Amino acid sequence: MSDTDPTSFGAEQLGNEPVVETPEDLAEALGADPNAPKTIDTENKRLDDGVNRCPKCASTDIQLRPSTGMLVCLFCRHEWSEERVEERIAGNGSLQDLKGTHIASGATAINTEAAGVLTLKCAGCGSEVIVNIDETTSARCHWCRHVLSVNEQVPNGAVPDAVLPFSLTHDQALAAIKQFAGKRKLFAHRKFKQEFAPENVVGVYLPYMIIDSNASADVVGKGEIETRRYTRGTGDNKTTYYDADVYDVARHVDFTVDDLIIESSADRANMNTFVNTNNVINTILPFDTKNAVEWNANYLVGFTSEKRDQDTDAVQPVLEHQLLSIARSEVMLSTRAYDRGVRWETERLDVHGTRWVSMYLPVWLYSYYHVSNGKPMVHYIAVNGRTGETMGSVPVSHPRLLFAALTIGTFVETIALAILWATI
Repeated sequence: MSDTDPTSFGAEQLGNEPVVETPEDLAEALGADPNAPKTIDTENKRLDDGVNRCPKCASTDIQLRPSTGMLVCLFCRHEWSEERVEERIAGNGSLQDLKGTHIASGATAINTEAAGVLTLKCAGCGSEVIVNIDETTSARCHWCRHVLSVNEQVPNGAVPDAVLPFSLTHDQALAAIKQFAGKRKLFAHRKFKQEFAPENVVGVYLPYMIIDSNASADVVGKGEIETRRYTRGTGDNKTTYYDADVYDVARHVDFTVDDLIIESSADRANMNTFVNTNNVINTILPFDTKNAVEWNANYLVGFTSEKRDQDTDAVQPVLEHQLLSIARSEVMLSTRAYDRGVRWETERLDVHGTRWVSMYLPVWLYSYYHVSNGKPMVHYIAVNGRTGETMGSVPVSHPRLLFAALTIGTFVETIALAILWATI
């Protein structure tokens, strides 16, 4: 056999091997599903479970200073902030190139059997401290008083990928709630005005999914252009008729969505407006999610939090519904010629790629429990912890509302009669 014979080097066998050019090719060559969700590691590698120390003096007494949105050491007053999570996420390419499902490590599926209790070893004295992560992500060592924090992304939904810190102080939130309620005191229930105590407002971090998406949509329907308008009949029997040309209308749109905010708490995703008004939370959007930082449990010190209890599968239908709404809005400009409107009869959405990040968003929340006609209702006033946007509900006095309606109606009727009398 000659030295130039390719079979002497096994060229025939090598030629039958799969060519690997992309990560998808590699996954297929290894027998993995190339369409399986890909995980983006967002865990804060600088922190471990246990003692989180000030980078300047090593103290563990750390908390958020809302006026700056930064962490502050209560011993040496040094201030700092964790890195923005966007820097890590943005490294995965542009939205136009987003393909498949990418899930950040803090947004992966919740394990309902995951342990709700962790044992942390104190780095200060060596003792062990038990933390119930279903209720809190930090605890103080009962021996040396060091603060211990949970920073590992435990699969129970308590530790997200990122947190958007409060930048609105308690006093600022208090003023916003007072102003909101003050504008509605005229028709507010008497008992609410007597018991209104805005100083009881609490700062809470609420769980959300922040989603990037690359999608396209096709919509097909009928559009109408008015050609004639005329009236038949007289007096009370007068009827207006419209003639219109009807056209088949079809549109295709490619679009991307950056940082779409969707609730990941089942209680608020399935709102029961008969017993509470927590739907007001959606009215204080948006949040500047680009400024969210890597997880550090010290951001939660002095605040409460609500852990995530919904996975991407549960949120997916809401995402698709909102993407279709965005697609309809995108094509509206191209349908203005149909002056009688367009009725979409068939809609199709293709989601080419998504990126999911779990995040805590800051909200100042005031609640008031009210019973009306034997029916309990919890009213909420919410303040965006970043922008100060405020919305809520207060219990109204129905007699006052009825009296105002009758007074205004009588006043309008009097003016109408006066005008009518003047024209006779």
